[in-house]
Amino acid sequence: MRILGIDPGIGTVGFGVIDAERGKNTYVACGVITTPPNTALSPRLDMIYNDLNEIIVTFAPAEIAVEELFFSKNITTGIAVAHGRGVILLSAYRSGVPVFEYTPMQVKQAVVGYGGAQKRQVIYMIQKLLHMSKPPRPDDAADALALAICHARSRTSALTAEGESGPCSTI
Repeated sequence: MRILGIDPGIGTVGFGVIDAERGKNTYVACGVITTPPNTALSPRLDMIYNDLNEIIVTFAPAEIAVEELFFSKNITTGIAVAHGRGVILLSAYRSGVPVFEYTPMQVKQAVVGYGGAQKRQVIYMIQKLLHMSKPPRPDDAADALALAICHARSRTSALTAEGESGPCSTI
């Protein structure tokens, strides 16, 4: 199953694509969508929407994992990121690809085994789990790969007694 992980933002949106088959995750691609600073919000959202639609068409994911927002200090930045996240969710919805959401702590727990892991620990584990020759960069792309890995692991661990997919969509 192909999974697209997305790390929301307004200036930089990370994306990571993996193939997850029988507990083995394979790196496909990662990168970022960037929008120019000092540009009005609406054109930036339009750029994110159009670029993400192109990524979805190019990689044809079966499912998309998106990070839930967490901000505590700068509410203004958080609101802008929330706008970007809304456009991301709209793009995924219109593409017909199911969307699953994870908190940063859930992602760290799934990738590193510890919800309070540091960024460098997460990047190290992504590199090892996906057999990458060098660490994924930039950080937003690495975060998106971590989301895809988290979703792959959540999909395989959340099985019902009947062996069907479990409550992944409620995570």
